[in-house]
Amino acid sequence: MLRTVLLLLLALAQTACPSPASVAIRRAEALKKLLEVFGMEDPPAPPTHFKQPPQYMVDLFNTVANADGVTKNPDILEGNTVRSFLEKTHSEEMRFLFVLSSVAKNEKILTAELHLFRLWPRVTDGPKRQHFCQVNVYQVLEKDKPDTPGGKKLLAARLVSLQTSGWEVFAITPAVHDWTEDESSNQGLLVTVQSRGGSPLDPPPLQFASGRGHHESKKPMLVLFTDDGRRGASLPTAGSPDLTSQTSDLPAKMPVPKPGRSRSTRSLGRLQPCQRHPLSVDFEEIGWSGWIISPRGYNAFHCKGSCPFPLGENMRPTNHATVQSIINALKLSEGVSSPCCVPDKLFSINLLYFDDDENVVLKQYDDMVAGSCGCH
Repeated sequence: MLRTVLLLLLALAQTACPSPASVAIRRAEALKKLLEVFGMEDPPAPPTHFKQPPQYMVDLFNTVANADGVTKNPDILEGNTVRSFLEKTHSEEMRFLFVLSSVAKNEKILTAELHLFRLWPRVTDGPKRQHFCQVNVYQVLEKDKPDTPGGKKLLAARLVSLQTSGWEVFAITPAVHDWTEDESSNQGLLVTVQSRGGSPLDPPPLQFASGRGHHESKKPMLVLFTDDGRRGASLPTAGSPDLTSQTSDLPAKMPVPKPGRSRSTRSLGRLQPCQRHPLSVDFEEIGWSGWIISPRGYNAFHCKGSCPFPLGENMRPTNHATVQSIINALKLSEGVSSPCCVPDKLFSINLLYFDDDENVVLKQYDDMVAGSCGCH
C-alpha cells in the first residue's frame, strides 16, 4: 500500500506538463491512499483555534521518535497508539469525566492512567502538620450517590507528599475497560484526600488542578495506551514494481547528454545500480499541517536501480535473487526477469496529531521508511 502511494506521489512530481485536471485527480487518489495507510477515511479537522498539545505527549513523542518521526526504539511504546483526553466538565470538585468516543472499537486497551497536577499544599500551622496524605481514586458507579457503599469502586490509593507540587499518575485501567465496553457506565472518577490513618481532612491540605481556574497545561488528563492490531507486512520480497523496466533495454553506457536536454534524457546517461533515493513527504504541502503536530514531514526514501548479473554483495541480494539473476542472464527459462530493486529494511514512523475531538494522539506506523535497498 505505502509503495503504491509513494509511487503515485513520485509520478506526480516527475510527470512533464500534466493537465490541471489530471493532477487534481491523481493527487486526490494519492492522498486517499495515504489516509488509508494512516488508518483514516478522512483527515481530522484542524482545531478551531491555536491549541498547545499536552507537554507529556510532546515529551513522549521526543522519547519515542527522532525529529523526523522515525522510531528510535520500537520497544519503547506499549502498543502502537497513545491517546490523551483532557477533562471536560471543569468541575471545582474532585470529580472528573473524560469522553472516550474517539476510541475505536477494535482498539485493545492496554493501560489507562489518570494524570493530575498536584498544587502547592495549603500551609497549616501547629505541631500536627502533615508531611504526607493518602489520595484515593474511585470509579463512580452511581452518578448521584457516589458516597453510598455501592456508589463507587476503589481503583488506586497511595501516599502523596505535601512538600512539593507536580504531576501524579494513577493507574485506572479497569475503569476504562468498563467504559469502552459500555459507554453508559462512564460516570467519571472521584478523588478523595485522607490522612495517613484514613481519616477525612477538612479542608484537605492537598488539591489538584481542575479544568476551571487553572492553566490548560495543568488540566486533568487521561492517557490511554492502546493497540489497534495494525501491523506492517513482512519485507517486500515479491510482487514489487520493477522500477527499472522502462530502461532495462538500454546499454550500460550512453553518450554524455549535451546541455539543454530534458531531465528524462539526461537520466538515461547511465543505468545506476540498485540504491536508495530520497522521497520527501511534506505534510504542509499536501495540506495536513493543520492537524499534524509532529513531524512536519519525513523522508520515506525509495529504491531504484538495476540488478545486473552478476549480483555483488553490495546489492544485498537474497539467494533466490541470485538464482533468478543467473537464470535470466543465461536465458535458461523464458519469461524470467531480472531481480527487482526493493527495500530490504523498513522503519516505522510516529505521528503526533489532533483527532476530530481535538484530543492529541501519538500513533506509530510500521514499514513507512525504506532503511536500505537490495535486489530481490
